[in-house]
Amino acid sequence: MDWGMENRLGQLMPNGKCFFMPIDHGYFQGPTRRLEKPGETIKPLLPYVDAIFCTRGVLRSAIAPAGSKPIVLRVSGCTSMVGKDLANEELTTSIEEIIRLNAAAVGISIFIGSEYERETLKNLATLVNACEGYGIPVMAVTAVGRELDKREYRYLALSCRIAAELGAKVVKTYWCDEHFDKVVEGCPVPVIMAGGPKCETDLEVLEFVSDGIQKGAVGINLGRNVWQSAHPAAMAKALRAVVHDNASPKQAHEIFKEAKENK
Repeated sequence: MDWGMENRLGQLMPNGKCFFMPIDHGYFQGPTRRLEKPGETIKPLLPYVDAIFCTRGVLRSAIAPAGSKPIVLRVSGCTSMVGKDLANEELTTSIEEIIRLNAAAVGISIFIGSEYERETLKNLATLVNACEGYGIPVMAVTAVGRELDKREYRYLALSCRIAAELGAKVVKTYWCDEHFDKVVEGCPVPVIMAGGPKCETDLEVLEFVSDGIQKGAVGINLGRNVWQSAHPAAMAKALRAVVHDNASPKQAHEIFKEAKENK
């Protein structure tokens, strides 16, 4: 691995672990609850996260360049919740723009098993080809669109392995309650957990994250379960303890409660 690639991954994953904060939801679903003003939403969370996952539009309009956290730039899109198929994505951002924005990495969705499987995998391969020459890591997101029943280990393992085979340096995928360790073991690059639908309780979030970390995930890319929480900064602090300090769900929940009370 060349110096630039290794340096960028080191920024994103201190000590091999990471907590990414995604705020890219608007690229397909427009204004999202508590993300109407993304810059204000993430400001109290920045001390706890390692990187921000966002589009170039939000980056330029809502995130101050001075003192910014490393940026994972969302570079796929062109679909929406009201369109025919979320899987019909294309690349939205050139390599020149990626470099101009000083992105530490880029992120792209792939939709295995969809009508547009080939197109999204070709998008990934094209992006890897463009980024490798500049030492920019590519994060593949194993998206499932509206088909949430695909979040089982055989599908996730298939998707993660294909993403790695095509050159992704990191894969973001969903946690599953059965055999998540097999998903991680079958992927030769680091696996990061997505948040998915908002959990019912704060403890539930901490439990699934802890389980995934214990089964080999290197970190998380959680948005709604953090900034839609009634106490987002407390949740971010607790999640950081799970990811970086290997805190148990019980320990992390105590951190959450203490941070909430001392707000």
